Amino acid sequence: MGARDPEATKARIFEAAVAEFARHGIAGARIDRIASEAKANKQLIYAYFGNKAELFAIVLERKMLHLAEAVPIDPDDIGGWIDRLMDYHAAHPELLRLLFWEGLEYGSAELPHESDRQEHYARKVAALQDGQDRGVVTDAIPAADLLFLLTALANWTAVVPQMRRILVGGEDPDRDRLRTSVKEAARRLTAR
Repeated sequence: MGARDPEATKARIFEAAVAEFARHGIAGARIDRIASEAKANKQLIYAYFGNKAELFAIVLERKMLHLAEAVPIDPDDIGGWIDRLMDYHAAHPELLRLLFWEGLEYGSAELPHESDRQEHYARKVAALQDGQDRGVVTDAIPAADLLFLLTALANWTAVVPQMRRILVGGEDPDRDRLRTSVKEAARRLTAR
């Protein structure tokens, strides 16, 4: 019998949970399926991560942290940031699915770990505010509102790919044209 590796087990559970929650949301996810996919027992999941809602919160928190580290907002290069954000979500579609499920299941109610999330977004808002203070981004729209609008603009194409295909087209030139349009809209939103 091999030696146990708790970190490897936690990593397998985490990856299985990401896939399960992205596919089924919080209510539809099953700890049994996560355990089976991770080749771990349910008791380990509860011991390492708590209940299902807590596991979802941890999964989303880590995925958000990964995004923040991989794609920091850059008020000096909004177009480049939009490109990096769209590329990130194309490569990691599970994050937007997790956020969408969270929105469906929690609505406007307070979220688990909400204060951590507020701190996460406060740093992004502060970066945009810095760009406004330096005059590289318009101050006609409050920084928090601007961040919300820019992320919605960049992310919506990945959240509703069926609408993108129906409205814009599904071929590579169509996606390229839409990306150019999103970047132009972002440029106009942020222009001084």
